[in-house]
Amino acid sequence: MAVAGHVSIVGAGPGDPSLLTRRAVARLRTADLVLYDALVDVVVLRFARRAQKFYVGKRAGRHAVSQDAIHTLMIRAARKGKRVVRLKGGDPFVFGRGGEEALALRAAGVSFDIVPGVTNAVAAPGLAGIPVTHRGTSSGVVIVSGHDEAAFASTVGRLAPNGLTLVILMGIGRSAGLAGRLVDLGWSRATPAAIVADASLPSQRTWYGTLGDLASSRADLDVAQAGTIVVGAVAALQCRVGREGQEANTAARAGNMGRTF
Repeated sequence: MAVAGHVSIVGAGPGDPSLLTRRAVARLRTADLVLYDALVDVVVLRFARRAQKFYVGKRAGRHAVSQDAIHTLMIRAARKGKRVVRLKGGDPFVFGRGGEEALALRAAGVSFDIVPGVTNAVAAPGLAGIPVTHRGTSSGVVIVSGHDEAAFASTVGRLAPNGLTLVILMGIGRSAGLAGRLVDLGWSRATPAAIVADASLPSQRTWYGTLGDLASSRADLDVAQAGTIVVGAVAALQCRVGREGQEANTAARAGNMGRTF
């Protein structure tokens, strides 16, 4: 009788391996196959010592493997009795297409579970000292994708300008256009804005300015990797970690990679 396999759809968090959950590490350690995305730090793959590892990432329209092919790979491996980890940056259900994969697995009758990850939408601003909500400043946060400007405009067009914190994922390359759309929709050009690049990694850097600066392409930040845009009054708070805190975070990161979870 064939052994039933299993798929775990796992969030790897914003980048720093020490921000993995214990459950994520446990799934990686018992995996036979890991299908991982572009924004996953390869250091994370060290936890999956016994697994075959297969890159299935998507970056700026360049897809290593189609979404349908990913579904097929997961289903076939599970039906062969393998323990599969589908490893995604951030949280798999926040613009990670985790829902599509879960539905495909359910339709195929494959056993699966979801392992949440720390989403960049909250972690990136937080690591830059920007609380996405703050008493007396912002009572709510809206997370949107900047992948498509028309879809972005349709979504934010339903919001009251300057009413909430807006966190934009997958929009770095279109930041000027997205900011222009917001201005056209009535958002003040003086609205504070920030971009957090490579959140949680040693290369993390943050730009602070206004929505008008973004719309005019004056964001002085060369972003080659992942980035998160924050628009709203909270972007001006800058509750930043001092040098001692940064050194402590760096030491904790190095120490956690050597720990046994």
